[in-house]
Amino acid sequence: MENHTDQDICTGSQESVFAFHDEVRKAIQSIGGKWKLEILWLLSRRTYRFNELRRAIPGVTQHMLTAQLRELEADGLVRRTVYPEIPPRVEYEVTEEVKQLRPVFEAVFTWAAARRPNRETRKTAAPKNNPARVLPNLSQG
Repeated sequence: MENHTDQDICTGSQESVFAFHDEVRKAIQSIGGKWKLEILWLLSRRTYRFNELRRAIPGVTQHMLTAQLRELEADGLVRRTVYPEIPPRVEYEVTEEVKQLRPVFEAVFTWAAARRPNRETRKTAAPKNNPARVLPNLSQG
């Protein structure tokens, strides 16, 4: 089996390797969650107001969007700006730290685009006697 471990990162004492893995886990937790990556992707493109974000993410509830934005803000990934106007205006934007994830977003989009033909092939190739095996068309909605 081929070794896919990055030798520069995973060398050294066992404690340093475990410490690195712990940092990776924490980073994944900070962007993990049902909506966080989509929120970060949208905000990496431009600044949004709360209701704009809610409309841009089909299926997210106001409560969940609020919770996810608060977590992202607490982790230092999103900046929330409140303008002293009537009615109050609140805008969300990513921090400089998140702007470093742009190549990751681009890689995910490239990967998703490459998978699209395969998804259609699998969908049409599903057995007729088992409709539960038909994959949903995720490009709609």
